[in-house]
Amino acid sequence: MEEGFGENTVEKFNKYACACAIVASMISIIFGYDTGVMSGAMIFIKEDLKINDVEVEVLAGILNICALFGSLAAGRTSDYIGRRYTIVLASVIFLLGAVLMGYGPNYPVLLTGRCIAGIGVGFALMIAPVYSAEISSPASRGFLTSLPELCISLGILTGYVSNYLFGKLSLELGWRLMLGVAALPSIALALGILRMPESPRWLVMQGRLGEAKEILLQVSNSAEEAGVRFRDIKVAAGIDENCNDVVLAKVPNNSRGRGVWRELILKPTPAVRWILIAAIGIHFFEHATGIEAVVLYSPRIFKKAGVTSKDKLLLATVGVGLTKTTFILTATFLLDRVGRRRLLLTSTGGMVVALSGLGFCLTMVEHSKETLLWALGLSIVSVYVFVAFFSIGLGPITWVYSSEIFPLRLRAQGMSLGVAVNRVMNATISMTFISIYEAITIGGAFFMFSGIAVLAWLFFYFFLPETKGRSLEEMEMVFSRSRSPQNVEVEIQPKNNVQ
Repeated sequence: MEEGFGENTVEKFNKYACACAIVASMISIIFGYDTGVMSGAMIFIKEDLKINDVEVEVLAGILNICALFGSLAAGRTSDYIGRRYTIVLASVIFLLGAVLMGYGPNYPVLLTGRCIAGIGVGFALMIAPVYSAEISSPASRGFLTSLPELCISLGILTGYVSNYLFGKLSLELGWRLMLGVAALPSIALALGILRMPESPRWLVMQGRLGEAKEILLQVSNSAEEAGVRFRDIKVAAGIDENCNDVVLAKVPNNSRGRGVWRELILKPTPAVRWILIAAIGIHFFEHATGIEAVVLYSPRIFKKAGVTSKDKLLLATVGVGLTKTTFILTATFLLDRVGRRRLLLTSTGGMVVALSGLGFCLTMVEHSKETLLWALGLSIVSVYVFVAFFSIGLGPITWVYSSEIFPLRLRAQGMSLGVAVNRVMNATISMTFISIYEAITIGGAFFMFSGIAVLAWLFFYFFLPETKGRSLEEMEMVFSRSRSPQNVEVEIQPKNNVQ
């Protein structure tokens, strides 16, 4: 045990670490709100600004193109200024974007505000799960690291409700209020985040061992666990595990992120190569399976299914948000009990069935000259079932898994690369969905997503080992090429001295 740590205490859930993760995850509420509110706001924007479908697709997808650049910049930024101040920076960027969108006198200004908000999205998506993973213990990491995804779904739900409420106002005022109110939580978060501690792993990379030790005592379940975590972090950073200096003049591993891309891409070890493939793959399939088409274009999908009233369209969309939030909340309690891998495979299998059902129902509606009430009902049910299966597995696990598998020295920039892939796919689906379903029918589009979901299930089965119960410093061992994912799942059990 490390000097300065007390004897083992009674293990309990650490409320301080949970509070820190909740505050950090609140930035994801702002992003989720911006995504959800745009689905309904686009109906009013198109009518008010007289824009065409191509401009609607650009408005929907440009946020994710800009988020690509934001996420790539966020990794290096968080290595340089720290995880906490990166969250503050993301809040300020969100604030500027929300103000511009709320003002929005014309399409170019609206698009500029959306671009600025997109950069904030890139920062938020990368930093919130990394911060949560780095302050949490192995026993609760799945729960705490899934909070950003839960907050995204809460934000989406709030956005849908905002659509319904502000949609009753005048055309010119309604959609501007929908977009502009996101500025208020951005200010509150930027101030609140300053009271949170810095990531102890980032502090160790800076050589600030005394501060890291104090924070680990606060966020660990016991003094013994804090000692074990402190020792493992020092070893991962290339520092002698017996070193107890308060501040180190020089840290062996580079703390400013230089040379990371060489280790990640140019000359990775077999374990790091596998980790990178796993992270990029799970981020790719999260959006390639069609969730953005459902979340962003759900009013159009319900309209295609036969719902005609604008109020009913927005209410049905609120149901999507409620389903997403409920099942992500359920997932947060299952991740550390059931495990990532089993939940992920179950989730993806359910998505295949739901997408196939939705594709069939929409095809029947499209080829029928009469109103098919059974197909309308099953289409709505299929959408909700798809969102439920996505939200209980693939949605939260993407962020939990990718934020925990990279080694300490590669985590921030490795995660930023995964987020960049995520945003590329999100933008691709957002900006092409209308064109795709016009080319191959809307039913055909969802059959396509179902086929991609089958490929996703196979990828997860063969490439993603179980990580439940392992410390962040053990992940390179977990991703040894000499083991198959199935064997890793059987062999990995929580370590009593860490839990």
